[in-house]
Amino acid sequence: MTYDLFARPFSVASAASGQGMSHAGADTPPRWDLSDLYASVDDPQIMTDFDALEREAQAFAEVWKGKLGESDARSLADAFAIYERIEEGLGRIGSFAQLGFAAHTTDPVWGRFSQGVQERLTDISGHLLFFTLELNRLSDEQVEALVAAPEMEKWRPYLRDLRVFRPYQLSDEVEQVLMDKSVTGRNAWNRLFDETMAELTVTLDGATRPLGDAFNALTSSDRTRRAQAAEQISHVLGQNSRLLTQITNTLAKDKAITDKMRGYPRPTSSRNRANMVEDEVVDALVSAVDEAYPRLSHRYYALKAKWLGLETLEHWDRNAPLPGVVDADLSWREGCGIVRDAYTQFDPELGALVERFLDKPWIDAAAVPGKSSGAFAHPVTPSVHPYILMNYHGRARDVMTLAHELGHGVHQILAGEAQGYLNASTPLTLAETASVFGEMLTFQSLLERETDPVRRRLLLASKVEDMLNTVVRQVAFYQFEVKVHDERARGELSSEKLGAIWREVQERSLGPAFNFTPDYDHYWSYIPHFVHSPFYVYAYAFGDCLVNALYGVYRAQPDGFAEKYRTMLKAGGTLRHKELLAPFGLDASQPDFWKTGLDVISGLIDQLEQEG
Repeated sequence: MTYDLFARPFSVASAASGQGMSHAGADTPPRWDLSDLYASVDDPQIMTDFDALEREAQAFAEVWKGKLGESDARSLADAFAIYERIEEGLGRIGSFAQLGFAAHTTDPVWGRFSQGVQERLTDISGHLLFFTLELNRLSDEQVEALVAAPEMEKWRPYLRDLRVFRPYQLSDEVEQVLMDKSVTGRNAWNRLFDETMAELTVTLDGATRPLGDAFNALTSSDRTRRAQAAEQISHVLGQNSRLLTQITNTLAKDKAITDKMRGYPRPTSSRNRANMVEDEVVDALVSAVDEAYPRLSHRYYALKAKWLGLETLEHWDRNAPLPGVVDADLSWREGCGIVRDAYTQFDPELGALVERFLDKPWIDAAAVPGKSSGAFAHPVTPSVHPYILMNYHGRARDVMTLAHELGHGVHQILAGEAQGYLNASTPLTLAETASVFGEMLTFQSLLERETDPVRRRLLLASKVEDMLNTVVRQVAFYQFEVKVHDERARGELSSEKLGAIWREVQERSLGPAFNFTPDYDHYWSYIPHFVHSPFYVYAYAFGDCLVNALYGVYRAQPDGFAEKYRTMLKAGGTLRHKELLAPFGLDASQPDFWKTGLDVISGLIDQLEQEG
């Protein structure tokens, strides 16, 4: 298993000791309490658990290494149970380190602790590496005979997905070296990026602020403030462009070397295999979105320029609020209530799961310096519970982010409880389904409660912008990555070349309504997905289009939908996208599937055009 996570200044102990209580009834955003994992970085239980897990891993290797090919179904099922238990124990420690580091990225104590944990995890995982390698060396006939036995029923999906990588597996010695070197290779560059970004500051209103505050200011109704924030972002990213360019070049080359060793046909192939989706399906998605740019983003941003009274939009106008929008300062309590009600009205069982997150200290939502600027839900392990990190500023967009991450959290609980540690994880393409569906539920709940026609139009416009950010912007990110990795194969890229690729893709995707000035050329460098999870981003577009189609089925046939939806979430990683969508009459491999999802966005833009 790997323990990757995207990701202060309050004491290290308080991050895990329960001082940050999470209650939906509070007006201020909470900090989480990690003590369900460990009390602090100094908790002696961490070393006790590490030592026990290392002994178990060594014993496991002594008993099973070199013998899987001779195992019958019953003994192999026993081996799987031991393997899962060890991996879950390692996942618990790794999750604690990653969560703490994400909430305290500039704290050197957490930095050293996280690095130490990663190194120990890699060492112990070395004892377990043989297991998956030997399983993939079994013949198809052996595997078919093993999974036919009832004792192996639980592990059929795991073996099915593992063997997708069989053609790209290297020798045991090479796989071991790649694992051992990861701590000083890709993982080290990821850490350097995270720490660098967390330390970046800007000057706003005469005060020194975290970089994230400048991005938040890009949603200000004051155009001068947006321009100043954009100038600060460009200046800071430009100052750090040499380092950020080096990180990008190094990681792209590192990936190319590994892909060549394994024999992947193109840079995106390893991601698609991990997502259990065919290259052709991803190509169809990207092609459909690319062809739709004129009727989606180009058309919408032309409307937005007219509404703002501008001939041309600057890049820092993209997320500007529309005239008449009063982005109310929603307290944490109000935001929680909106999201809880939306989930509960759809399905009381999901609403009860959301309530657990909101009532317990599982969410870190306070916007504080030194913390990761993004948002995520980390599944941790089924024996504990997920944790959510976000930065709540009291805006409607933050409420939608909360709905999104709670969708992930609910999905992770249902899948973990039903499938266990090894089978719970879903491919990224399906992992976004529950989160985007949760956003849609929250949006529709708000829209149905709004009676004022002007405010309804503004809500629709806001939803269109969110969908464009999820579909158009993420596919454009993917196209940027494809071009960067293709160019990197011919040699190292300069900051100027990266900026030129970035601007070319943005101009194509967002359209002629924008004037992209050279200062925007640095904006590629702050996006963590490019560093942590190459080609991750198309999963957002996949999920959004899938949810549009899924929500259409719900509106047309609401009876029994919630139960089928919960069943889909409980499946975790045991079913592929065709099997999951079949009960809803949907098939993502069909060419018209993506057009159906994009037509939903286009239809909303039609409404906005008709209303002026």
